Amino acid sequence: MCYSNSSTSSNETLGKFYQREIVTLPTAEPTYYANGFTFPSWRIITHETQIKLMQWGLIPSWYSGASPIDIASKTLNARIETLSEKASFKRLVSTQRCIVPSSGFFEFQQKGVEKIPYFIYPIDTPLFSMAGLYDEWLNRETGEIIQSFTIITTIANPLMEVIHNHKKRMPLILDQSQIQPYLHGEENINRYSSQSYEAMQAHKVDKHILFSQTANIPAVQHPIVDNIGQQTLLL
Repeated sequence: MCYSNSSTSSNETLGKFYQREIVTLPTAEPTYYANGFTFPSWRIITHETQIKLMQWGLIPSWYSGASPIDIASKTLNARIETLSEKASFKRLVSTQRCIVPSSGFFEFQQKGVEKIPYFIYPIDTPLFSMAGLYDEWLNRETGEIIQSFTIITTIANPLMEVIHNHKKRMPLILDQSQIQPYLHGEENINRYSSQSYEAMQAHKVDKHILFSQTANIPAVQHPIVDNIGQQTLLL
């Protein structure tokens, strides 16, 4: 599953890449590492002309509980195979799709009891365009409106099967030609379930940095060097 992400592109880069306005966006600092369970704000692409800021971890509009964080912690990801079955997502599939821009994401390979972290990043484009869904929730006690999103996941491609070898999942990533049809609901979302995006590569990263309290630094994405002096790169 995708619970760790990065977004290091400038507002200007995102605006040009997705042909969206950025006038209302605050200045963005690079995010080298973000843990979804901290519910970070993210720059999100919808069918609208402006890039939005939303919280990672979808809070359904109908939620009436006392702790929205509880449900948000369960909706960081959404399996494409069960979108039409889940109350949090099925209303959103046709009309509230979004793109989650990503400079690369982190995933773990299981070897016995050891978990080996990898950074996975694009080969031929500056960004991954992860497919997502979004919703808007009103806190009736404070009047605050929270827009939030989830990242859709699908079956792993051959590279991710090797890395995420336990659950064999990965984010649903769209190529540039698919973005507008996806956002406008022109394609049945189930057609993407068999899609295998493969324009990516990966390398091992230092788990001591990744698990530290100061992981949001450039070094968290740097490849580690093995004991014979080679970078650990997977294609």
